[in-house]
Amino acid sequence: MSNSTNFASAVTGSIGAPTYLDRTYGQPLFHTESDVLAMRFSEDGLIWTIEECGLLRQWSLDGRQISRVFLNDLENVWQFSPTGKFVASGSQELCLWYVNSGQEAFRVDTECWITALAFSADGKLLASGHDDGSVRIWDTKGLKLLQKVDLHTVAISALAFRPNGTELASAAEDRKIRILNLESYQVTTTLLGHPDRIPALVWSVNSDLLLSAGWDTSVRIWQPPQVEPKMLLNTHSEQVTSLAISRDGHFLACADSDFEIHIWDNLEAKKPSYSFRGPTEEIKVMAFSPDGVHFASAGADHTICVWNIKSGEMKGGPTAAVRHQIAVLPQNKKELLLSSVGASLQSWETESAHLTLLPTKETIRSVAASADGRWIATSNETPQVEIWDAAKQTLVRTLNHTFGPISCLNFAPDSKTLATASLSDGLAWIWDLNEKEAILVIPEAAESCSIETLAFHPKGNLLAVGGVDFLATSGSDGAVCLWNLDEKEKLTTFDHGVTALCFDPQGRYLAGGSLKNSLVVWDLKDDREIFDLPGHTNRIGALAFSPDGSWLVSASDDCTLRVWNVLNGRLVIARTFDTEIHSLAFGENGRYLYTGNADSTCYRLLMSQLLED
Repeated sequence: MSNSTNFASAVTGSIGAPTYLDRTYGQPLFHTESDVLAMRFSEDGLIWTIEECGLLRQWSLDGRQISRVFLNDLENVWQFSPTGKFVASGSQELCLWYVNSGQEAFRVDTECWITALAFSADGKLLASGHDDGSVRIWDTKGLKLLQKVDLHTVAISALAFRPNGTELASAAEDRKIRILNLESYQVTTTLLGHPDRIPALVWSVNSDLLLSAGWDTSVRIWQPPQVEPKMLLNTHSEQVTSLAISRDGHFLACADSDFEIHIWDNLEAKKPSYSFRGPTEEIKVMAFSPDGVHFASAGADHTICVWNIKSGEMKGGPTAAVRHQIAVLPQNKKELLLSSVGASLQSWETESAHLTLLPTKETIRSVAASADGRWIATSNETPQVEIWDAAKQTLVRTLNHTFGPISCLNFAPDSKTLATASLSDGLAWIWDLNEKEAILVIPEAAESCSIETLAFHPKGNLLAVGGVDFLATSGSDGAVCLWNLDEKEKLTTFDHGVTALCFDPQGRYLAGGSLKNSLVVWDLKDDREIFDLPGHTNRIGALAFSPDGSWLVSASDDCTLRVWNVLNGRLVIARTFDTEIHSLAFGENGRYLYTGNADSTCYRLLMSQLLED
């Protein structure tokens, strides 16, 4: 049987929230409000992060936020101490903060803008690099200045203490690396070779090797005082932006601006041992867990990802190919909100906020609910679709396909017919839940395009299939095909690549989210396009008509939701949210609109307030 709990994070009427945001279900998992600038694992395996906006957070490995405290949003550089006692920040002032309390410990004016920070391995020393090329060495007990050294003539881009405490490495915007002796404060070695910016430095745990990341796509490995690199790691195709070494020295992580992370356990090998791909923005920081089992990355996409190093399995964070899907299930005069979060299918009773977890095992790609409230369909990374008894919350049937994953699910209005499709083979499958096999398989259901979306006509006899031609270099970027399922024939094709489709309740209009981020509306009475409505600036991931057909709602990865009058193409209202919106579903009577958000939460929006505020 499923796990059941009353989830405290289903809240109403949050202070400062707009009046149309009636309720929030769930917690944001591993989502931040701004770029993550520093990160570390604590000894108990929890993760600490500090953001550009000055928020210090603590996270569990499954992505739940344990604590958060605001420090200061005027600092541009942050660094955690190795012991985890302090986090340092830099602007023109240098500051130490206590991590556990978030209280300011010490602050000094450095009289010059800080561009880089580094702690010594024992946490007793702190180095600050400045935009005039100077480096200052501080005693962390009271932030007493020990020495100022003019190491470079341009801004410092990276700093790293040698673990044995004898030297400090600095890189500057002149693409030079200098090694400073911490007893004499003299430069012992200058390393040349990178033809572009050096954003990161790190020493091997045994203090023997210095590694430098370059925007020239290479990682150079030096053995000071030798001035020639011992070896080059040239496996990246884009700028290398970040480096990290596990505490036992066994693993090296390198990240690039193409969101690729390479993990090495043998630098003599020709290729990395493991490769991970981050979401969609620059990876700025990385960290290994103390036991060397887990690895985390974060950056400009406002998300944190955690992997098991050896298996490559993502343990927490967003999966770029998997979007947060929702569906509304009417049941016993109540509404259940189904929400796919990783390998969990959450079922929220919308009024009481009672949460039930269905016993799914795989990462859920899509979810659909039948109109009569009897069935739930889910798909995962396999070629299978699972059918669940909604009342008993038990698996009753598995539908097998040729290829997976199945990315599209849609119940017909009769609640017994289900349409499914995979991105990989261009097939649309039609199932009668009373039959053992598919009753119809449509090849090239969206011409020769990859199928992105399905929608049943309100009468149930027509199916719209939308696809994208990712290889198109000119002409059409995809197709929307309308199929008559009774006659098993294609009625018409519209030359538009789309990422979302929906019919109005009367079945006259078909709306699609185009690859140009516009909303396209077709009048099926005349088989013609009547509107191509601009406004969104990123992918339109979801569309929904209100049950009475008055409004058409579009949601986008640009974090906006737009309401349109489909009769005249007029934009009624546009709302901006704090997260991308991946999916939409109206409640049965149209009073509420539900959203499935990129940060794993769901919103319940009061339509009357949404339109009036």
